[in-house]
Amino acid sequence: MATRFQDRSEAGKLLAKLLTKYADCTDVLILGLPRGGVPVGFEVAKALNAPLDVFIVRKLGVPGHEELAMGAIATGGVRVLNHAVVRAIGIPDNVIETVSAKEQLELKRREQVYRGDAPPFEVSGKTIILVDDGIATGSTMLAAVAALKQRRPARIVVAAPAAPASSCDELEQEVNEVVVVMRPYPFYAVGQVYEVFGQTSDAEVRDLLSRSKRVTCFDEHEASRRNPAPNSAD
Repeated sequence: MATRFQDRSEAGKLLAKLLTKYADCTDVLILGLPRGGVPVGFEVAKALNAPLDVFIVRKLGVPGHEELAMGAIATGGVRVLNHAVVRAIGIPDNVIETVSAKEQLELKRREQVYRGDAPPFEVSGKTIILVDDGIATGSTMLAAVAALKQRRPARIVVAAPAAPASSCDELEQEVNEVVVVMRPYPFYAVGQVYEVFGQTSDAEVRDLLSRSKRVTCFDEHEASRRNPAPNSAD
């Protein structure tokens, strides 16, 4: 097996092959974590014939070392802290609050840009497949999971092209299932498993969400045409 994906599109197609038991299920919803998780989620949603939406989570980077996550926030006012990082570096509460407030503004901006005035898909009672382009420390995904649990889904499946075994083990304690294509060792960063790992733009996210919505609507129309609802008068 190859140790790198060509791009997020290829990674999504390979990930979808591990999720075929969820294909054509009316209670399944794919949630991509922007931005990189949306191109992966788009391929998964297309393969499974499921709707796609975004679930916005923002990493809380350590000031001066922003790539190191001290936690994350998600839609719904959820904040998850990596207490090991906070204790090791000695990050004071006021710094955590300042970074959290800044990322909250960006979270709200993205909600408006990606969704506009449209409401998010209903989550309650559904099987949610939460997709990202890779998982490193797991703090961002844990924040998403914590926020989703507040909306009472029936099941939560975490899916990503690659993640270290340690993060998978931690997530498996919080969700119903964790599905990954590869578990590299050593694992330094998500970018190491991609040949092409450019930043996904806001415009690309909007386009993929729009395209997915058109595909889903078409599939529902075709299903209705081929299997018309019975006449209530019969």
